[in-house]
Amino acid sequence: MSVPAIQSAVQQMASLATQAAGQRADPLQQASAVGQGGFTGELQASIRRINELQQNAGNKAKAFQAGDPDVALNDVMVDMQKASIAFQMGVQVRNRLVGAYKEVMNMQV
Repeated sequence: MSVPAIQSAVQQMASLATQAAGQRADPLQQASAVGQGGFTGELQASIRRINELQQNAGNKAKAFQAGDPDVALNDVMVDMQKASIAFQMGVQVRNRLVGAYKEVMNMQV
């Protein structure tokens, strides 16, 4: 897996997380954030965003189960799907990173 492919996947994760949070995605702002924070910072931020999406979906589900009139079933389902998709994307990025690491480790010097 090449570095541009990994960067592209991280940018896609950031874009999905931004869209899931209901914010407007600005590609130029994201590109500058990736350049400043470095790969490790972006990876940690993406994991934090995935965690936030999961926690928000869980909290909304609990509120719906408790009978909160401000929480609709369709909102709960949409938030749970957003969290699920973000998690699946995170798992795929992790799998690609592990594969790239194994490939580099098997290279002969």
